[in-house]
Amino acid sequence: MSEHVLIVGGGYVGMYTALQLRRKMRRRLRDGQLKITLVDPQSYMTYQPFLPEAAAGNLEPRHVVVSLRRVLPGVTILNGRVTGIDHALREATVRVVERGEDEPEEIRTVSYDLLVFCPGSISRTLPIPGLAEHGIGFKTVAEAIFLRNHVLRQLDIAASTTDAETRRRALTFVFVGGGYAGVEALAELEDMARDACEYYPDLDAKEMRWVLVEASDRILPEVGVDMGKWTVDALRRRGIDVRLQTLLKSAENLDLVLSDGEEFGTGTLVWTAGVRPNPLVKETDLPLDDKDRVKATAELTVEGVDNAFTAGDIAAVPDLTKPGEFCAPNAQHAVRQAKVLGDNVVAALRGGQLKAYKHAYAGSVASLGLHKGVAQVYGIKLRGLPAWFMHRTYHLSRLPTLNRKARVTADWTLALFFKREVVSLGTLERPREEFKLATKKY
Repeated sequence: MSEHVLIVGGGYVGMYTALQLRRKMRRRLRDGQLKITLVDPQSYMTYQPFLPEAAAGNLEPRHVVVSLRRVLPGVTILNGRVTGIDHALREATVRVVERGEDEPEEIRTVSYDLLVFCPGSISRTLPIPGLAEHGIGFKTVAEAIFLRNHVLRQLDIAASTTDAETRRRALTFVFVGGGYAGVEALAELEDMARDACEYYPDLDAKEMRWVLVEASDRILPEVGVDMGKWTVDALRRRGIDVRLQTLLKSAENLDLVLSDGEEFGTGTLVWTAGVRPNPLVKETDLPLDDKDRVKATAELTVEGVDNAFTAGDIAAVPDLTKPGEFCAPNAQHAVRQAKVLGDNVVAALRGGQLKAYKHAYAGSVASLGLHKGVAQVYGIKLRGLPAWFMHRTYHLSRLPTLNRKARVTADWTLALFFKREVVSLGTLERPREEFKLATKKY
């Protein structure tokens, strides 16, 4: 009798689980005794720690994603969004990805025997006026590409306009959120924009205003208090305006109002103020905690539920190294949980013993632009070039597939001999604009 494993989410956890199942249960897959279906709106997995480098042009965007269909032959990839799960009936409702504005959406019901639930997180937003209309997140490769093109486009605007206010707004870049995503994205893009100013004779890099707004009294809490303070000082030495204990109150018409009373206009507003579990968790019959995370055991099973596993950002996984606490929703835990989860799903299908996830936090590394970084690993504090090198080395080792490792290494090697590209391809977002103009009747 064939068993059907449904994996919800094609991020690192979902992809790695499918890889483990393929490797260790190849015979059952080949004989038709096992079927694996992975559901995700995208047909690729994004390695998010490399998004800042992709945004800054240090890496080709296609090299930070991994094709699910290519690395998972034999696994059914269903591109769509799961809109509900009835685990009691072992059924998931899937809305197939949109085919067109005028075409009816297709809804499918997928039956399964074992569930792996790892849809990941989404940006945690607040009801701030203007944020939904003008803000941009930093969780997907599409957002990274957009920001790269957008920042370069702002330089084009500033160099071309004769209006002082338009120039000032174009050269003002605001990032809200002092965690990994916000600090790394701002630092990498500022580094890129500073280099790009070399090709704009009418622009002085000192005219640019980069602002980091953080609600708490520190940034990068993962690297420790001392290194977090050092990072603030390092950013400020680069001319970046770091606002601690400050909130964004309004962003209507991109006229920003901060809690410290300052008001100014900008052309760029990036929101990276944390994440929250995917809203899909509320459309299931799986048990949730008070933070809308799926209740999990140390073995990465769903608490009190048979034949259901979970991990990653949406799971409340007990941290066995800190009794009473839960694992943080970060890349380090997701990567390590993925291996245990994959092994445990295989063990469950074979009737074997499940292993508990236990990982002592090793530390953190962050990139602050080319040849600049900060790190604290096993109590050792690093800054500058050594930290930047450790950041690249660690994440390269975690990047899935030899193909992607080789391509990323090639990108970095070429960057040693050639300057990065500073061309804005923002028109890619409106590919029919030129054709519409050509067909316009005068």
